[in-house]
Amino acid sequence: MEIFGQNVFSQDVMRERLPKAVYKNLKKTIDEGLPLDPSIADVVATAMKEWAIERGATHFTHWFQPMTGVTAEKHDSFITPTDAGIMMEFSGKELIKGEPDASSFPSGGLRATFEARGYTAWDCTSPAFLREEADVVTLCIPTAFCSYTGEALDKKTPLLRSMEALSTQALRILRLFGNQTANRVTSTVGPEQEYFLVDKSFFEERLDLMMAGRTLFGAMPPKGQELEDHYFGTIKERVVSYMKEVNTELWKLGVTAKTQHNEVAPSQFEIAPIFETTNIATDHNQLVMDTLKRVALRHDMVCLLHEKPFAGVNGSGKHNNWSMSSSDGQNLLEPGHTPHENAQFLTFLMATIKAVDEYAGLLRMTCANAGNDHRLGANEAPPAIISVFLGEQLADIMEQIEKGGAKSSKKGTDMQIGVTTLPALPKDTTDRNRTSPFAFTGNKFEFRMVGSTFSISGPNVIINTIIAEVLRQFADKLEKSKDFSADLQKLLQETAKKHKRIVFNGNNYSDEWVAEAKKRGLPNIPSTPEALKELIKKESVELFTRHKVFTEKEIHARYEIVVEQYVKTLNIEALTMIDMAKQSIMPAATSFITEVAQSISSVAAVSSKIDVSAQKETLEEASKLLSAMNKNVKALQKALDNALAIEDLAKQATAFREKVFAQMLALRADGDALEKIVSADYWPMPTYAEMLFIL
Repeated sequence: MEIFGQNVFSQDVMRERLPKAVYKNLKKTIDEGLPLDPSIADVVATAMKEWAIERGATHFTHWFQPMTGVTAEKHDSFITPTDAGIMMEFSGKELIKGEPDASSFPSGGLRATFEARGYTAWDCTSPAFLREEADVVTLCIPTAFCSYTGEALDKKTPLLRSMEALSTQALRILRLFGNQTANRVTSTVGPEQEYFLVDKSFFEERLDLMMAGRTLFGAMPPKGQELEDHYFGTIKERVVSYMKEVNTELWKLGVTAKTQHNEVAPSQFEIAPIFETTNIATDHNQLVMDTLKRVALRHDMVCLLHEKPFAGVNGSGKHNNWSMSSSDGQNLLEPGHTPHENAQFLTFLMATIKAVDEYAGLLRMTCANAGNDHRLGANEAPPAIISVFLGEQLADIMEQIEKGGAKSSKKGTDMQIGVTTLPALPKDTTDRNRTSPFAFTGNKFEFRMVGSTFSISGPNVIINTIIAEVLRQFADKLEKSKDFSADLQKLLQETAKKHKRIVFNGNNYSDEWVAEAKKRGLPNIPSTPEALKELIKKESVELFTRHKVFTEKEIHARYEIVVEQYVKTLNIEALTMIDMAKQSIMPAATSFITEVAQSISSVAAVSSKIDVSAQKETLEEASKLLSAMNKNVKALQKALDNALAIEDLAKQATAFREKVFAQMLALRADGDALEKIVSADYWPMPTYAEMLFIL
């Protein structure tokens, strides 16, 4: 309690330091989404500066989230020259607006190299905070980032727009149910974050981890995760110490880090916060990722956030637990004790189901990148097929609605364990389904496809917008109704009939589901280049422009950015593989082969009767693999050159997926096979056994 939020310019701090009128004005903007009154900026800036300086800050920065997927910042000191020397100053103008170089960040063609001006704009709905690094304290001000011509160049602006769109349409539905008190609906999120830890010395000896964030070569050790002994197991002391410091850092920043545990794969872990408003949750998740990485270095470890840093064991995701809350305190996805009678809940539930079905391609798109392609559908994460899990109770209610109206709800019971000293446990009305991409989990939906490196802004922009669109359609019909109850029942019935195909409560990992999903007409988009095209479809453009989440120019710019990022990622990985093969693996294998050959010659010189068949087999096998590797290095380089020669970006991405990536797999197979033959004394890099089990 003493440290939580101590580095946050929170509402409590503002209440204490701001004049009452200024505080009320600012709080109204934060709580109700009203326009910011510029006249209060100087007062807020002065209070913020004094608070920061008291805690040792010398600089401030506009902290923003460009399309790189990470955060960005430019630091300015508080000092201002005077006749007497300097003074510490921070104006309202400096608080509200900053000016970084817009052309140096990904813009998808919105900005040319010679057009440098861009702006950051203060987002007062997300609190400013102090970042402590070594003995340096910096005031960080969350901001949006836009170009000189006004287009969004960041992750925050579209998210705020989508939240406004959702609020507008959700309020229309609430008014139809007689709610006149709520003046705002916000989406809320609790993102679980998975990650790996490796010893820093191992990381520094692996070019692939440094360049690509994942191992491009690596044979599985004798033991992986098959004994399930790491999951929820005792946390090692070194990791516990690390987690303690991570929690302390996050709590200072007001991040409600709640849960931590060992994940399924060895050296894999998870941290999860409590629910927050989506905008703040997005900012906080960026701080979580940054803190995980920074604190790991202090413990001589490196935190790997890549979706698949190690082949053969589970990768890392980010489970996006999403819901909606009204300003008068309702969770709009809370079923209550009798969900079949809760017409308001059923309306929001059916709107969500319809949105997921109609815009499944967009949901898939928002989780598409080169890293997540390794993870989705790999018996550790949902497949590339979008479906909704409802559980027994809601599936039964949906079936009743389809037949003409819900009359009952299945009840939970107490579970008797059979031991008199143990309490009877209240059994939930439904189980959880960890294989489902979009699962209802009591009073929220868990979107499990998001990759561990992703900003959660993208997925939540899509979720907010598609549900806003369906709520708009519902409201357009129901606002004209003369018999609200009858027309609502009819609308829900029609929705259930048309969109029940998206509901699947079984095993999403099974081959049978893939066949069944095809019968149902559900899209199966296995790779990133295909998935990204969903963003620029006509219906997607119409959706985003209708709700003013993106302009058409912003949509096409984002498409170019993410496709280019995919190409660049695979290009870096391919070049790294070529370097590792030519400069490390092949020379090591050559030295080993030479030693084996010399051993055969030496033994033969002593006696021709000594059996050297084992050495000869090793020599022959290693030589064949070395030769194959040499050929595959050349083939990969050729595939890379051919792909880079393609000018059309979409076709280039497809070539990287179909040609370059395929050749990378072939090259890796050679390297991994050599690792199992070449003596450990010669192998030039840490193995999986070392990296996954030594912490």
